Amino acid sequence: MSNLLQFVANYDDLSTDKGYQFKFHCDKCRNGYMSRYQTSTIGMAGSLLNAAGSIFGGFFNEAGNAAYQMQRAVGGKAHDEALAVAVQEGKQHFKQCTRCGQWVCPEVCWNHQAGLCESCAPDEQEELSAQQARATSEQIYTKTRAQDYTQNIDFLNRGGISQCANCHSKLSPGQKFCSSCGTAAASASAAGKFCSGCGSSIKADQRFCNECGQKQ
Repeated sequence: MSNLLQFVANYDDLSTDKGYQFKFHCDKCRNGYMSRYQTSTIGMAGSLLNAAGSIFGGFFNEAGNAAYQMQRAVGGKAHDEALAVAVQEGKQHFKQCTRCGQWVCPEVCWNHQAGLCESCAPDEQEELSAQQARATSEQIYTKTRAQDYTQNIDFLNRGGISQCANCHSKLSPGQKFCSSCGTAAASASAAGKFCSGCGSSIKADQRFCNECGQKQ
């Protein structure tokens, strides 16, 4: 149907065998308008006959099935006619841009001053605010990348994250004993012997710590 080509490109068909309803979407922002529900007289007749058939059976049940099949047979034409009515109704709630042809919602996507959609004629104040926000974001990105946040970090002397071999607690770089269970760190064990009291390095045959006097 040619008149359908003069409206929004996207719509949802919510029709059933009982009636017809459509939701049309703005070509720009996808805001929607729901058309009024149009009852299918054949579909309703079929429902009434089916209801009667469930009570009386026989002829009414067969008539109900026949009515449903009839609705199926003429549903295409009835559906197209309902859609044409819905299109004429929906057009009242959208505006068509004479520059690009899009049908858009007047509340969000229409520039009333220019008489065009905002894709073709953006609102000056909205566009200025949007560009300022974009420029601010880009400048923040540039400045934060130029700033050195690691100048006071000694990467060469920073060890990686390690865990206690006994209880798996997190150990800080350079930590010699686990603060949770007292187990010597793996790196500390590999490096040599340490005082159990203060953690100072001691010789393998040393019986007392030179720093705290703790017996080993």
